[in-house]
Amino acid sequence: MPDSLTLWLIFIAVVVFMLALDLGVFHKNPHKISVKEAAIWSCVWIGVSLLFNLGLYFYAGSELALKFLAGYLIEKSLSVDNIFVFVMLFSYFSVSPPQARHPFWGIIGAVVMRGLLIVAGVALINQFHWIIYLFGIFLIFTGYKMAFGKEDSVDPNKNPVLTFLENQKWLPVVNIFEEGKFFARHNGQWVATPMFVVLIVVETTDVMFALDSIPAILSITTDTFIVLSSNIFAILGLRALYFVLAGIMDIFHYLKYGLAIILSFVGLKMLISDIFHIPVGWALAVIGVILLASILLSLHHNKNAKAANLQS
Repeated sequence: MPDSLTLWLIFIAVVVFMLALDLGVFHKNPHKISVKEAAIWSCVWIGVSLLFNLGLYFYAGSELALKFLAGYLIEKSLSVDNIFVFVMLFSYFSVSPPQARHPFWGIIGAVVMRGLLIVAGVALINQFHWIIYLFGIFLIFTGYKMAFGKEDSVDPNKNPVLTFLENQKWLPVVNIFEEGKFFARHNGQWVATPMFVVLIVVETTDVMFALDSIPAILSITTDTFIVLSSNIFAILGLRALYFVLAGIMDIFHYLKYGLAIILSFVGLKMLISDIFHIPVGWALAVIGVILLASILLSLHHNKNAKAANLQS
């Protein structure tokens, strides 16, 4: 394998440069993001991720590049669930359509937490191989629950961190929005604003999603660099994707079933890994076909629903 330090340095440089360009240049002045602007930036992030993938192909070979692409597809598709929850949380806390910087810090926090969970997950699998079977069973169960279980609604009132924030005395929480600020001074005392509360709830909720997505990508590879880089590239594009999908969530009617099948597939891949190794190329093809089918079926469903509404 090529010098891993070089790969890490290139990856860190690309991420830091894109974040600086995104927030420090194009979104230096906070403003409401239009769907058009969000769509452009979403395409930019996807394009950067694919260019990075292409660079891996030429620098490190096809096997590493395929693993990155498979991991990126898994994480990107599962991250759509995160967006739905973000929309619900902002609505619950009566936050107006967030400006450029609001989801940014939530995503940065998600990157840090997922990085820690990824390192821990890789270490566990490398130290205790049998844990891969627990991950496999967990993913199959999660897939079944996603497809056939009742719709889970995230209730912020049941979030223990939110309860702690409301009951502690050292940092009072006020109900006044201060132009999107997380903290403000009231009567000479620092207080937390509702935006800070939303940030904390989003971060703690994201941990639950990470418990699904990280074992899924570990079914493709336990290479820390591939797992972390594909995960972070998928997450960093969420801020733009949020503004694209926030108003059109209902379009993806069958996406959850596609994700359920993907989770079950990668869980099965883990369970049979010592008996039959599914090549990364095959796994990538299966994941791609499932995602495409769920999107096409959703579009077909929406078309039929519109036609039925017109006839009624």
